Amino acid sequence: MSTQDAYYVPHKATWPVIGTAGLFCMLAGFANFLNGSSTGVFWMFTGLLIFIIMLVGWFTLQSRESEAGTFNGQVGTSYRIGMMWFIFSEIAFFCVFFGTLWYTRNLSVPWLGTGTTKEFLHPLFDGTWPTNGPEKWGQFVAPDDPTKLGTHTEADFEPMGAWGLPFINTLLLLSSGITCTWAHHALIKQNREKLIQWLIATVALGFIFVLCQAVEYHEAYAEGLTLGTGIYGSTFFMLTGFHGFHVCVGAIILSVVLFRSWKGHFTPDNHFAFEAAAWYWHFVDVVWLGLFIFVYLM
Repeated sequence: MSTQDAYYVPHKATWPVIGTAGLFCMLAGFANFLNGSSTGVFWMFTGLLIFIIMLVGWFTLQSRESEAGTFNGQVGTSYRIGMMWFIFSEIAFFCVFFGTLWYTRNLSVPWLGTGTTKEFLHPLFDGTWPTNGPEKWGQFVAPDDPTKLGTHTEADFEPMGAWGLPFINTLLLLSSGITCTWAHHALIKQNREKLIQWLIATVALGFIFVLCQAVEYHEAYAEGLTLGTGIYGSTFFMLTGFHGFHVCVGAIILSVVLFRSWKGHFTPDNHFAFEAAAWYWHFVDVVWLGLFIFVYLM
């Protein structure tokens, strides 16, 4: 059997063990930090540093193997199938959160705001969307003095508007999807200069999106919408926060692809790392469109 027909299996794969050690230190440190340990922060950042070193080392090894022609078509097929399953798992991840939002908004909150359920929960609870959260009800007065029930300091707030920063972020991500596609076409046509230019634009748009979302979060907290303002606040930050994390990861991956492109890596016939990054980025775009419709518009 020739070398090209053999399935490449790396030897002495130490990077997964190092990555596991880094994650263990990071999570253990975070757990200790939450419990007030003075060493929690140290171990948390030590684990993060180990994990970053693992990523740099493993990605460097993989890129060297790819550029050396070690991989054959079978390995490329395995990579593609693995990336497809990974994106499928991410789709399932967000489907759970979208399902939570639908169940809460259409079933649980209306049910809690009716009949004896409302009286058991809180006389001032209103089963409408968005919910205000306990701190918006003010100081609860025991029902043995019903004359004072009207002294609560309830302050309604409106859902996050769609046509400010969220709409700008939508344009940013849609534009980044276009620039990513143009970069791919430039790679196929072997136009290295255009490839690098469009990748720079894609990465820049991704990080600008994250910056705009940070500004939106600051405004939300300033207006009183926090993780503690009822189920609306928790679902809003859960969905948009996890998506923002995925945008950060995608932008970092594209930055690695940009660096490799600048180093002269990738050819029209061998550029799966670029394809995987592009698949992930388009997935992030589609998820945001869902978020914009179901979180901001509906």
